Amino acid sequence: MGTQHTYRVIVRGTWDGLTDEARDGLLSDVADHGIAQMQFTAEGSLAYDSALRHFTYRYVVLSDAADGEEMAGAIAEDRAETALRALGRGFRDLRATATDMDTMKVNRKGR
Repeated sequence: MGTQHTYRVIVRGTWDGLTDEARDGLLSDVADHGIAQMQFTAEGSLAYDSALRHFTYRYVVLSDAADGEEMAGAIAEDRAETALRALGRGFRDLRATATDMDTMKVNRKGR
């Protein structure tokens, strides 16, 4: 096992085949899943709006640096798929974007 890096991963997807019951459940919780509640966590933070078209999950993933951002993205997609199946919600088109926080350069402006 090599050096571990911390990745912030955004998994985007589309709701698919939602039943009326699933839609009602999502809509009743929409206030708990807005932009203000989005955080990067190991468990994932689900965000969506009342249009119920698309959603995002935000994850923090620890992964071997040698495996890179692709592996971190795959791990996060798997976590999102597992969470959505546990919720019983239909989805499609998962795609992940990962950022390696350990190699990110922070540009600070001079005072």
